[in-house]
Amino acid sequence: MKTKKIITILLSLVLVMAFALTGCKGGDKGTNNDNQPTKSADTSDKKDDVKEEAPKAAEKIVIFQSKVEITDQLEAAAKAYTEETGVEVEVWGTTGDDYLQQLKIRLGNNQGPTVFSLAPGAESEELKAYLADLSDLTFLGNVAENMEDEIDGKVVGIPYTMEGFGVVYNKSLVPEGSVTDYDTFVKMLKDQKAAGINGFSLSQESYFLIGHILNTPFALQDDPYDYIDKLVAGEVSMVDTPEFVEFAKFMEAIREYTVNPLEVTYDKETGDFATGKSASIHQGNWAYGMFSDYDVDFEMGMMALPLLGNNKLAVAVPTCWYVNSQATAEEIAAGKDFITWLYTSETGERFMMEEFGFIPVVSNMESPQLDPLSQSVSEYAADGNTIGWPNSHWPAGIVDVYLKPVTEEFFTTDLSGTDFLVKLTEAFVQAGQ
Repeated sequence: MKTKKIITILLSLVLVMAFALTGCKGGDKGTNNDNQPTKSADTSDKKDDVKEEAPKAAEKIVIFQSKVEITDQLEAAAKAYTEETGVEVEVWGTTGDDYLQQLKIRLGNNQGPTVFSLAPGAESEELKAYLADLSDLTFLGNVAENMEDEIDGKVVGIPYTMEGFGVVYNKSLVPEGSVTDYDTFVKMLKDQKAAGINGFSLSQESYFLIGHILNTPFALQDDPYDYIDKLVAGEVSMVDTPEFVEFAKFMEAIREYTVNPLEVTYDKETGDFATGKSASIHQGNWAYGMFSDYDVDFEMGMMALPLLGNNKLAVAVPTCWYVNSQATAEEIAAGKDFITWLYTSETGERFMMEEFGFIPVVSNMESPQLDPLSQSVSEYAADGNTIGWPNSHWPAGIVDVYLKPVTEEFFTTDLSGTDFLVKLTEAFVQAGQ
């Protein structure tokens, strides 16, 4: 009897241990009695999974960008985005003249915007530590080839649009094809002045004063970027370069025969052109939006600045959208969502094409009608009659800090064209140090 009792006890212990082991084994597998997955007590794998999941978007983003022409339209787009998504969008204003400096200060103080704009090239390279990787945006495959800004193998900037700048002119005052070189340019200035009209206008803002117009002699070099490197290194001089010598002659003629640009704001420049007080201005297709407040009753066009007979328009991607990599993961996700909305939603496309007046750079967008200046840019690009924007590869901040003061001196003194070039050359060396 004792033997049977001992055997019975041993069998019971074996069964208990078997059930215990089965329970533990089932717990390791993460299954319940129905062989369905259960929550494991060990959550280390789960934590790793959570890290890899895309963060939820923030409920508010801030946008800061340099194109003053679309400020009102962007605020309207921000309101529409909030209505559609519930995400609040705050748009910071800027004068545009010292935008880059404002942006640097904000980013450096950890008070930067979520989404901001930069010129691809020197500006984006300088601030690349603040640029989030946008390579995962779903619509990138629709962006025109080589239009996005890529740094270190990652897409960091999404192009606004294609833009061009040159001489915007009133065809009723300046017949098409009548200005093709220095002599015909000066003749036009003299004829218009005699008629009581300002033949050509720059304005006092940095890029509209010197940043854009100085691009042309650089773009006409055989290798513009190599020339910039040598100029910054002090290995070449503008006074020894034919395109810049010609440029100085143009600037001397502008100083002699036109209204001093330091007395002209951007609003006045575009307003005087729209009302027929100026026959031509040095601007880009973006300026057309400034004419909406005027009853323009003439046909306008855009032509190249005819340095040494140049007939090619300066066309490129001027600006890209970027997302602040120093923002929170939620804010970065929200910034990406806003950019995606601009380029893929029906509302976003309407704002980009109709309200902003942008020339499409993605295949899914079509502009119902291009304004006359954008049409000119599109035609120059289609015909291959374009030069680039090497000014985007100048040392960052050079236009505001170095070039503008030199140009202001030129327009307020009798500084010769040659001395002007000497000072501009010195400015590039100083900016590159």
